[in-house]
Amino acid sequence: MSITASRFRDLLAFEDRDAVLVSRREELAGDYVIEHLRLKIGTDEVRGILTRPLDGAGRLPAILYGHSHGGGYAVGARELLDGREYLLDPLGPVFARAGYVTLCIDMPVFGERATVSESFAAKALLWQGKSLFGHMLSDHAAALGYLARRQDVDASRIGAFGLSMGCVLSYWLAALDDRIAAVAHLCCFADFRTMIALGAHDGHGIYLTVPGLLKEADGGSIAALVAPRPQLICVGEEDALSPMPAVEQALAELRPAYRQHEERLEVLSEPGIGHWETPLMREHVMGFFAKWLA
Repeated sequence: MSITASRFRDLLAFEDRDAVLVSRREELAGDYVIEHLRLKIGTDEVRGILTRPLDGAGRLPAILYGHSHGGGYAVGARELLDGREYLLDPLGPVFARAGYVTLCIDMPVFGERATVSESFAAKALLWQGKSLFGHMLSDHAAALGYLARRQDVDASRIGAFGLSMGCVLSYWLAALDDRIAAVAHLCCFADFRTMIALGAHDGHGIYLTVPGLLKEADGGSIAALVAPRPQLICVGEEDALSPMPAVEQALAELRPAYRQHEERLEVLSEPGIGHWETPLMREHVMGFFAKWLA
């Protein structure tokens, strides 16, 4: 099974949007800087949180950070600074100290945009032939555009990162947009047909439901659109939200896309690990970005 990026955009009802800076407030956080941003995306004013090195000079590599779900609707972009229970620690400071400019925005129905429920927003969009995840990806791409235009960012060295919902945001956007030079994603790469057969799909929110997608694509064929750009996939072998039979099926569909560039596809599969980040995953992520971006 294969799909083109153009057809994938159609199925998502993806919309090209711009992100216009409304305001910016800087905060010194010891050895790094936090920028509190307001971005106009479509008709919405969206909170963005950005971390960057204190003494960065010239154009730096950057990371577009997709925040997770985990039922934490009030968290959103604050995950970059506050972390979550399934992360080792907040990654905003970590990436800044490693030399990256990192941006995270509130996805629809999260953070400051949690004015309606996920169900409310998803149902309204489904009635219009759209999906909440397509809406999220359109906003995520707009944030990427803002990041690429910054004077302190090297637009040729932008990576994407996320865990769980952020994982899917990251590799799906990389499939759609080749401005992402490398993508590292944790704990949500799987074949959705297999997940449905196993009943694992019901552990995920309705935000991820894209009508008609599985007639033409699945996790592996979507990730294949990223090739030959570098891609790191980290999974826990006891992750009930992404069972190993579904992961293995997705990998089987993905690997042929990297046949001529095997060194650009890295897979870390850890026994006994569930839906959370591990020290080994963190080590691989930092090494991956250092190799391909820094």
